[in-house]
Amino acid sequence: MEFQVPNTLAEQIANFLAERIMTGQIRPGERIHEVKIAAELEVSRASVKEALYTLERWHLVDIIPRKGAVATWLDAEHASELYDVYMHLLQMLVERLIDRWQPEHRDRLLGHIEQVSRRLQERTDVLAVVEASFDVMDVCCEVVGNPYLTEALTNFKPAVSRTYYLSADRYRQDLRRTASFFKGLTQAVLDRDRVAAAHEITEFFNHQRQLILQALSPDDTTPASSRSA
Repeated sequence: MEFQVPNTLAEQIANFLAERIMTGQIRPGERIHEVKIAAELEVSRASVKEALYTLERWHLVDIIPRKGAVATWLDAEHASELYDVYMHLLQMLVERLIDRWQPEHRDRLLGHIEQVSRRLQERTDVLAVVEASFDVMDVCCEVVGNPYLTEALTNFKPAVSRTYYLSADRYRQDLRRTASFFKGLTQAVLDRDRVAAAHEITEFFNHQRQLILQALSPDDTTPASSRSA
């Protein structure tokens, strides 16, 4: 990724470092040195520090007193916990969407879902599908209008994207499952069927969790719940 001076410097630094973490250039547990990053990007330490706080909100770094920032771990247990929380946040979003969407929202929602479907049919880059899926989530957040839920989901995007980088090959072979999920969930929302929507989300994200766990532990068949921290 080529660094470019942005409108919001700290956020762009955060995006730059986030991509390094998501792609494994910065490894889990690796310390991120403010002075080194500031010199590399020719920016101030204050801007780097602000960016690191953003990465902490995004669940990509831990800031440890007197030690600084380190990239968060992403082993099987951490990934499973990540998907537990993310799945429940999405369930909350969809429940509120079912309650609040109005006929004037229908075309906009369906338009974004169509973009995901088109990306799936093209069997394009996995991350392009993920970004289109996030666009759907963003529109749903706008319709629901809960700023706290929106903030929580937005902060999870980079950590979730990180898991897709790790499992891209497995996910690419399973795009039909994703297409089926969006079709089923869309129909459940249009029907205002909470039970069907919850079922679609639970089944899909449990499946996605397994893809991630396989990517993280390709030779380990032990369930994540039985592994030690």
